[in-house]
Amino acid sequence: MIQSLSPGLAAVAKGRDTLPTDEAAPVLNRKPQTLRKWACLENGPIRPLRINGRLAWKVADLQALLNGGQ
Repeated sequence: MIQSLSPGLAAVAKGRDTLPTDEAAPVLNRKPQTLRKWACLENGPIRPLRINGRLAWKVADLQALLNGGQ
């Protein structure tokens, strides 16, 4: 999976499977609050995981979204 990541996402992810909202948002060219809204309203193109009460965005989902998928 790491080989198929876009260079920008790979640089941010550094081998991690998930990213916090503040790191995931710039990868998608969105503000962190947009991702939080997606999570709260459950209406975004991807859904986060909740880890210890915090949002974590799967790197694979971010890459799929960057590739034009949902």
